[in-house]
Amino acid sequence: ESRAAIASNKEINIQWYIPSVAKPSNDTETKVLLLYAYNTNPVKISNIKIFSPMSVFSGHLWIPLARIISLRKKLSDLKEQVEILMQGSKSFSGSVPTSFLEQSETLKISPSNKPKMSDVKVDLDEKTEEIAKRCLSEVKALLSVVPALSSPLTKIPFEVTLQSITNLEDMFDLANGCIITEGSLFNWIISLL
Repeated sequence: ESRAAIASNKEINIQWYIPSVAKPSNDTETKVLLLYAYNTNPVKISNIKIFSPMSVFSGHLWIPLARIISLRKKLSDLKEQVEILMQGSKSFSGSVPTSFLEQSETLKISPSNKPKMSDVKVDLDEKTEEIAKRCLSEVKALLSVVPALSSPLTKIPFEVTLQSITNLEDMFDLANGCIITEGSLFNWIISLL
């Protein structure tokens, strides 16, 4: 069984195609092609002839390259801000070495119950929240069918964690693309597509 035929969770796969020459002649700016496919229920395709794709969707969007590059830089800056906030929220005693705290924490909590640091919800300060809203409004405008009708966001539409911001940054990585699994970020992205 191939990985392409199985999706045990809801997930969206993002890939980018950068055409070397294939560009509409009437278009002056360079555009790249966003290719996406997602499933809203777990999928297991054992026989393609009897497969009914009721929960599998795919599509594409042409997006200006300059806007992708600009957005990726902004998302990278946002990720850096979130990392700084996460480090600032850790409260370590100055008299106890960090390695000792990590050891004792490991002894108290089994690894299976301990949430990964990247999945912990981050409380944003006012400045970072405004940066996030601007970045996400731009994501929304890029992915909307009619970008001109896309209004700026007044609240962040998913839970902000280091992982969710990393996934969003990876989504606009033209060299690699990404896979985003179910969760509030997944739900927001498919609502835009």
